[in-house]
Amino acid sequence: MFELVLGTGNRKKAIEIQAVMPTDRVRLTTLADWPTAIEVVEDGNSFAENARLKSTQQAKHLGRWVLGEDSGLSVDALDGAPGIYSARFSGDDATDEKNNDLLLERLEGVPLQRRTAYYNCYLSLSDPDGNERLAANGKCCGRIIEQRHGTHGFGYDPMFEIPEYHLTFGQLGPSVKKALSHRARALRQFIPQLRLLLDQLAAQ
Repeated sequence: MFELVLGTGNRKKAIEIQAVMPTDRVRLTTLADWPTAIEVVEDGNSFAENARLKSTQQAKHLGRWVLGEDSGLSVDALDGAPGIYSARFSGDDATDEKNNDLLLERLEGVPLQRRTAYYNCYLSLSDPDGNERLAANGKCCGRIIEQRHGTHGFGYDPMFEIPEYHLTFGQLGPSVKKALSHRARALRQFIPQLRLLLDQLAAQ
């Protein structure tokens, strides 16, 4: 069984990722399972750079295969903000509620047709020596509505509407999100690469 550490303590992300992992071949843990894990400084200029930092530094420290993930929301009317600062948009003591409140405040008066946005997700897999071996990314387009709807998901999900459904991720629930989300799209690109890598490692 291939032991893979997800480079986050966010169990909600872990649940989404575990749901599509080939569980017959991969056993996934999170940083919450590793007391000696380090706090990686996310000082990259992009989701890709931050995902790579999370995987390479943590992998080298733990001596384990680590999957780094960085994701967030970019709003066109805000020139791509909150972007890489999505989790801490409202400051060091940020919460989902505070972040959503600030986003609504920044978009006050902006008409619905100009509230287009997209979620981004980057994945980076590093080997125990800290070398990046695989990378993938996914994007999901939608728009930010004026009020929260739904209780599923986390982050900006209650305000991120998929126009084709006229529902937010908060309303659509995990089964639909698993098919449509930025993380799901990135994982669909990543999993075939991972299976190929596992085959190569097994043949060594």
